[in-house]
Amino acid sequence: MSERIATVSRDTSETQITATINLDGEGRLHAETGVGFLEHMLDQIARHGLIDIELNAHGDLHIDDHHTVEDIGIALGQAFDKAIGDKRGIRRYGHAYVPLDEALSRVVIDFSGRPGLYMDVEFTRATIGTLDTQLFREFFQGFVNHARVTLHIDNLKGFNAHHQAETIFKAFGRALRMAVERDPRMAGQMPSTKGSL
Repeated sequence: MSERIATVSRDTSETQITATINLDGEGRLHAETGVGFLEHMLDQIARHGLIDIELNAHGDLHIDDHHTVEDIGIALGQAFDKAIGDKRGIRRYGHAYVPLDEALSRVVIDFSGRPGLYMDVEFTRATIGTLDTQLFREFFQGFVNHARVTLHIDNLKGFNAHHQAETIFKAFGRALRMAVERDPRMAGQMPSTKGSL
């Protein structure tokens, strides 16, 4: 069975990023980004998705976190697209509901080949620590555009912004895990009536 590991690099005037992922990993994260709360969220993706992620990012944090957060999403999306290959034999769809105390989020993903982000989240605070909550949409938009997935994110309940974000990222990890899993009943078939994705 072939390894589903990919490394991508993104080098712009705003950020320099290298990302390596293993879709069949053990849920380990090694990240140096300079954005502490984002690293906490990336750890949720890795742990709950059973995906190994190694990420090194240097961005223009002296301006703000925007370019770094967005470009990390882009780089991870590119890595997923590369690692997953032609998508034969995968489940394709994934979904998860995740609670954390009063917060509850639902994430549904389709490795459709068609980028689309539908995010219904109203954070109760403008920042978590020093991170602007608007940047979560930028992260997911970057991921969606480059992983070429359809992604629905709904925060159904919650008044603690940290809990809202954590349920979203945990559910995202669980949904990814389900979608990229090899389905033994598919036996290498394309999970589409079109014959390609």
